[in-house]
Amino acid sequence: MALTASKGRSIGAWPGHGGALLLVAALIVSLFYRDAHALVRIWWTSTTFGHCLFIGPVIAWLVWQRRAQLARLTPAAWWPGLALVAVGGAGWLMGEAATVSFARQLGLIVMLQGAVVTLLGPQVARGLLFPLAYALFLVPMGEGLETPLQNVTVAMVMPMLRAVGVPASVDGVLIHAGRYYFEVAEACSGAKFVIAMIAFGVLVANVCFVSWRRRAMFLAVSLIVPVLANGVRAFATIWAAQLTSLEAATGFDHIVYGWVFFGLVMAAVLGIAWRWFDRAPDAPAFDPVALDRPVGHRIDLGLAALLVLATAVIFPAWSGAVAARAQALPNHIDLPDVPGWHRAFLSTRAPWEPFHPGADHHLFGRYADDRGDAVDVAIAVYGAQAQGRELVGFGTGVLREEDRWVRIADLPPIDGGSVMRITAPGPGRQAVERIVATWYRVGDVTTHDERLVKVATMRARLFGGPQRAVAVHLSAEVLPGHDPVVAIRAFRAALGPIDALADRSAGMR
Repeated sequence: MALTASKGRSIGAWPGHGGALLLVAALIVSLFYRDAHALVRIWWTSTTFGHCLFIGPVIAWLVWQRRAQLARLTPAAWWPGLALVAVGGAGWLMGEAATVSFARQLGLIVMLQGAVVTLLGPQVARGLLFPLAYALFLVPMGEGLETPLQNVTVAMVMPMLRAVGVPASVDGVLIHAGRYYFEVAEACSGAKFVIAMIAFGVLVANVCFVSWRRRAMFLAVSLIVPVLANGVRAFATIWAAQLTSLEAATGFDHIVYGWVFFGLVMAAVLGIAWRWFDRAPDAPAFDPVALDRPVGHRIDLGLAALLVLATAVIFPAWSGAVAARAQALPNHIDLPDVPGWHRAFLSTRAPWEPFHPGADHHLFGRYADDRGDAVDVAIAVYGAQAQGRELVGFGTGVLREEDRWVRIADLPPIDGGSVMRITAPGPGRQAVERIVATWYRVGDVTTHDERLVKVATMRARLFGGPQRAVAVHLSAEVLPGHDPVVAIRAFRAALGPIDALADRSAGMR
C-alpha cells in the first residue's frame, strides 16, 4: 500500500529516489575522496572557513523546513540533469589540470547538485532551489578579499589614529604608531568575517525577507558592517597599546577577536534589520501546487543513477590518462655560470629563501660582482604539478604562510618579472628589506602572472603538452650605497633569457 501525505498525495516514489540519491552521492564522494577530505580538513582547521562546518546542518534544516511541501511533489529521474553533473566534472577536471583546489572542490559540489536534479527531477529541484544553491558555500572561497581588505583596514585606521593624537606612518601594511610597529596581516584584514557574514547574510535574506530590494539592502549591510567593525577593532588595538602596553592590547584582542567579535557583528546586523523583516516565520518556502506539473524527458531511476556515476568517472579517467604521459627530469642540475659574476657566501644579516616544498629540484645561491653588488638566485623545478606540488599557490613562492618576511609593496616589473619589496626583523630588531623579482616557466610560456601560470598548467594537463614547470627568483638586499633594483637588472642581463635558463634546468635544452 502506498504511503500518503497531506491532501492525499502519494509519496511512494520518495524512498526509492531518496535511497538512490544517497547511494550515488556516497559513491561520488568516495570517487573524489581526496577533494572531499580536503574540504573537511579546511573546515576543521581554517579560522577563515570554520563557518563552513555549519553550512551542512543549515542545508539539512532548510530541507526539513520544506518537508511538507516536498511530500506533495513526485520525484522523477530526469536525464537533462546530467548536464549539470558534466559541468561539475568539467570544472573539477580544469581545477585538477591547473592545480586549483577551489575549482576541484566546486566541481565536486556541482556534481552532487547535478545528481539531485537528475535523480529527483526538475520540480523537486525547484522546490530545493535555495538549499541546493546554498551548498555552494561549502566551498572555501574569498581568500582574494584579504589583500583589498588589508588596504581598506589601513586606510580606515590611519585617520582614526591621527584623530586621537597618535603619531602614525604607514608603509604598505606596516603601521608605525607611537612606540610600536603593527602589521595589518591577512588574518587581521577582516576577510574571514566578511566571508562568513556573506554566507549568514544570504541565509537571513532568504529566510526573513520577501522583497528583493530589502534582501539586497540587507546583504549590503552584511558586507559593510564587518568591514567597518574590523577597522574600528584594529584602531582600538593600536590605541590601547599606546595607552597601556603592546602585550595587554594584543592579549585582549586575541581573546575578543574570534567568534565573540563575529557574534557581536551578527547581532548588530540583525538589530539594524529586524524592523524590516517582511516574511512570516511560518510562511511556506514554496508553493507545491505551482510546481506539480508533468515532467518530460524522464528515464528509468536505475539507468539515471548509472549515467550519473558514468559521467562523473569520465573526468578523473581523462586526468589520469594525461598525467601518465609526464616526462622525466634530469637527475642533477646546477646553478649557471654568469659572466662578470662569481659565487659568494649567503647573507647572515637577512637570510631569505623562497618556499617551494613540492619541487623536484631546488637550487639557491648567491652571486657577487666587482662593485660589491650581490644577488641571490633561486630555481625550483617541477616535473609535473599536482595537489601539494603547485608552482604557485597560497604560501608558496616568495613568502610562505606565517613567514617572518612581510610584503610591503609591489614594484614595477623587471624585464617581465614581478617585483616585490619585503621586510623582516634583522639584527638588533632593526628592519631589513629585500627586493625579489620572479619569473615562471610552464611549457613554452614564460610569465610573472600567476593566473597565466594556472592557464598554461591547465592546458598542458588537459592536452598532454610539456608539463615541466620552473620558478626563477632573483633577490637583493637593500643596503646603503647599493641599489637592489639596479643589481637585479644587471644580473638579469648577464644571466641571459629566463626561458633558456628554465628550459636548461628542466632538461629541455
